[in-house]
Amino acid sequence: MTAIHIKFPALTLKAGQRAFSRIREQALKPADVGILPGAAGGPKALGIQGLDLALFGDWLLREPRERALIGASIGSWRFASACLPDPVQGLLDLGRLYNEQRFAKGVSMAEVSQSCQRMLDDLLAGRDATLLDNPHYRLHIMVVKSHGLLADDHRGRLGLGLSSVIADNLRGRARLSRHFERLIIHDPRQAPPLHPLQDFPSRFLDLQVGNLRQALLASGSIPMVMQGVRDLPGAGVGTFRDGGLLDYHLDLPYHGEDIVLYPHFTDRVIPGWFDKSLPWRRGSQQGLQNVLLLAPSRDYLARLPYGKLPDRSDFKRFIGDDARRNTYWRTAMSESQRLGDEFLELADNGRLGERLVPL
Repeated sequence: MTAIHIKFPALTLKAGQRAFSRIREQALKPADVGILPGAAGGPKALGIQGLDLALFGDWLLREPRERALIGASIGSWRFASACLPDPVQGLLDLGRLYNEQRFAKGVSMAEVSQSCQRMLDDLLAGRDATLLDNPHYRLHIMVVKSHGLLADDHRGRLGLGLSSVIADNLRGRARLSRHFERLIIHDPRQAPPLHPLQDFPSRFLDLQVGNLRQALLASGSIPMVMQGVRDLPGAGVGTFRDGGLLDYHLDLPYHGEDIVLYPHFTDRVIPGWFDKSLPWRRGSQQGLQNVLLLAPSRDYLARLPYGKLPDRSDFKRFIGDDARRNTYWRTAMSESQRLGDEFLELADNGRLGERLVPL
């Protein structure tokens, strides 16, 4: 991928305290990176496709090593795509398949789930075992098990359950343990590179061919949008939903000395999905010390159509006019090459440190 001339900074680069000092002193090499988080965010993933392509199709391949890919919702789908035999084609296919989805007004949760299941089937195309045998990447998928009314897909009961979640979250994030249990479904070749999780009840489950697709589908199953996944193999009886409900931006206690390279949609780390409108809820400085976060700059976003990355609201904005949405999303994917090109240019020239600001 050849760097293009960039008249304005396309990337914002933020680093935790330890990563900030290390990169300023030693620059950044691919071998330094051992963990990559992938946040929930739906179609926003299309808006940073070029960054993913630069990382998985070029930069990380220069110094292959074992790396943990920890994803919630669309983050897990991005990383599953990168674990396919051809990561570039996998990521391009994900963008194309996502953009090709069509939803009529009044679409049901069941219809959205069926559409996403077909998209997943087309993406993996029978290569489940190959994905799990990737020699360098270890996939970790974030899911939640829902309790009480949140285990039900009836809109009325589910709505009441979500209202209770919102109220409890305002009183304190820890109260979400009444509603959710964290489940990390991980490559059995590697334990999740995290310090002990003490914020919520958490379980770990081996990722296998027999539960890969259900885990990916569950990780992206947004309440009121999609049905929950029932009785996920190996996890027992229950209803399993979007991992971003608890771990929206993967505000996790990362373990080890490796750089945690975080290609992200925004320059904030928001702990949970229900914290989006709570500006005082911020990521843990202690847990994010080794993080280098890469996000589109405000200048970059301002120059995109509609001044933003693609998002789920576009399905309503362009309802009945999928051709316009498709064009907009393809433009956002094409423009995102600037993000990847700028990262490669800065990394290759040893200038990443000059652009860092504290996370």
